[in-house]
Amino acid sequence: MNFNTDELIILNNNNLIAGVDEVGRGCIAGPVVAAVVVIDKNFNVFDVEDSKKISKEKRAILYNKIINRSIEYRVSFVDNDEIDNINILSATFKAMNNAIDSLHRKPFFYFIDGNKFKGNINNYATKVKGDSNFVSIASASIIAKVSRDNWMIDYASKIFPEYNFEVHKGYPTKLHFERIEKYGICDIHRKTFLKKYFMRKKQLFIFNN
Repeated sequence: MNFNTDELIILNNNNLIAGVDEVGRGCIAGPVVAAVVVIDKNFNVFDVEDSKKISKEKRAILYNKIINRSIEYRVSFVDNDEIDNINILSATFKAMNNAIDSLHRKPFFYFIDGNKFKGNINNYATKVKGDSNFVSIASASIIAKVSRDNWMIDYASKIFPEYNFEVHKGYPTKLHFERIEKYGICDIHRKTFLKKYFMRKKQLFIFNN
């Protein structure tokens, strides 16, 4: 992937840009994670892609390249309890803003994945499918994805081994629901996300009895 025209216009004026993306919105367990990656025109990691479309092995390689060649990067986690308290959209914006606010090198412009954003910056643009078309956003996507996956493997799966978080990373897979059926919910499950699931089960139980 080469720089998008919108990125090039700013970079060619010797300004810094940043890509912002998140992962974990659709999960039923664990945090939502946002990353911001600041780059200049010399950033030459052009084999980046949407993190969902590449293997974990390639993500790991790109993760290290991005860290070493970016001007700066930041990652922010918002946990499942806060997601339940303020809803997933607000939690996503909070993770993004926390990452942005923690930067030491402030970029001239931010490219943010998605169709909406709410925060304290003015110089930004939201881009639908930005992680497939913008080097800066794809880079943030990879940093966020690897950071979240590592948390689910290194922390969640060790504390709650019976749920196999290292396999499904908290997404609503068949295996994950099988583990919930067997063991119930744990401390990192998103209760508001599972509410409809348990309500549906209760209704089926009433109907079948």
